[in-house]
Amino acid sequence: MHIVSYESMIVFLLHILVQLFFIVRVMLRPHRQPASRIAWVVVILALPIAGMLLYIFFGEINIGRKRVARLRNVVKQMPDFPEVLPQDKHKLAVNTPLKYQPLFCVGQSINHFQPMGGNSARLMASSNAAIDAMAADIDSAEHHVHVLFYIWLSDTNGLKIVNALKRAAARGVVCRAMADDLGSRAMIHSEHWQGMQQAGVHTARALPIGNPLLRPFSGRIDLRNHRKIVVIDSNITYCGSQNCADPEFRVKAKYAPWVDVMMRFEGPIAVQNQYVFASDWMTSVDEDINDLLKQPLWAPKPGFPAQVIGTGPTVRYSAMPEMFESLMYAAQHELLISSPYYVPDEAMQNALCSAAYRGVDASIIFPARNDSWMVGAASRSYYADLLKAGVKIYEYEGGLLHAKTLTMDGEITLIGSANMDRRSFELNYENNILLYDPELSAELRQRQQEYISHSHPVTLDEVSAWPMSRRLINNTIAMLGPLF
Repeated sequence: MHIVSYESMIVFLLHILVQLFFIVRVMLRPHRQPASRIAWVVVILALPIAGMLLYIFFGEINIGRKRVARLRNVVKQMPDFPEVLPQDKHKLAVNTPLKYQPLFCVGQSINHFQPMGGNSARLMASSNAAIDAMAADIDSAEHHVHVLFYIWLSDTNGLKIVNALKRAAARGVVCRAMADDLGSRAMIHSEHWQGMQQAGVHTARALPIGNPLLRPFSGRIDLRNHRKIVVIDSNITYCGSQNCADPEFRVKAKYAPWVDVMMRFEGPIAVQNQYVFASDWMTSVDEDINDLLKQPLWAPKPGFPAQVIGTGPTVRYSAMPEMFESLMYAAQHELLISSPYYVPDEAMQNALCSAAYRGVDASIIFPARNDSWMVGAASRSYYADLLKAGVKIYEYEGGLLHAKTLTMDGEITLIGSANMDRRSFELNYENNILLYDPELSAELRQRQQEYISHSHPVTLDEVSAWPMSRRLINNTIAMLGPLF
């Protein structure tokens, strides 16, 4: 007769208690979808030790209590948006059609930024042209330059910005350069980063990793700052999908060229981007730059209304997907989207399908070859339902289409760093700009049409002909989405 020892019984009971602790934590965690709760409970029960370890590493969206407390304190002390100079009030008027005003209300609920008129913008011709324009603007800076990139490489384009910052610092311009500690780790540990510091450029690492073995106990290592922000003299800013790198993107060269899109803005929208940069900077660096945010707004000429939308794990939950969904539901005639990653929640998938069902000409463009085969497989698991609803799907053949763009009814544009997947919705800090301008939207729409001209259309017959093994892999990977 086998007798269970007292020690074995204690170990067993302790194990059960620990499992129950994790399950209760899953059930009580705020802002978690029911599917995610069910998935994590199943994993913890089916894989007792591995499941609990997975939950420690990936189960909760947490950047660390100290960082959250510091960020909240920084935001609390930031000044209100600056006053408008009396002579510029008429230039900053927001003349947006009534039907589009609810979209800007959604944006305002995220960062409390009101849509501001008086903006102008140019769509950059290419990735190289965007970097050249940034370098030229940095060379013309008179007071300060702020840059923030997720990935900053030591290649031709990356060094153009490094050298421009060094030149600006040498002539007395205050330069602050920030890069994500994971995405730009090679640059941060290079001689070029040290060279900037020696030249007088102030540098900072966004979300420093520290000890990778201990990091999971103080915050997830894969929560990153994915923003791409350039602000010059509080009047010029850039927004789009491009990292500070060559389109050949040598760290993932086999997918090259990376096809990005950037816009160069002038006007008060630059100050809103300045607020986003300042919150990131002061959270990472013991430097108060609030005085820059107190200067009165000025507008060189009347222009279109625009609004910055900065999202992240410490911003209102579901902010970015709600912005996308609002645009999808507001579309009346046409919806054109490009995104490298599409792993939506149920609400977003329904919103896009609903647009097509009610007669909107809805199209979405993905890269034919994705740098993440898992995300690519998960994205394709949604193709059949989109096509059945009438959404047109195109797969771009001219490289990795990395542009994150949305034009609606030829008049509204959303451009920035956010992808259409859970990483952008919940795990990454992102920055986008929402704007109303028929001319600029038409120009971006033409760029989207160029993407389509280099793409092949995906048909429902093609998707239906996929072998069972492929559909099984796609659906299985998509099913794991709620876990991560």
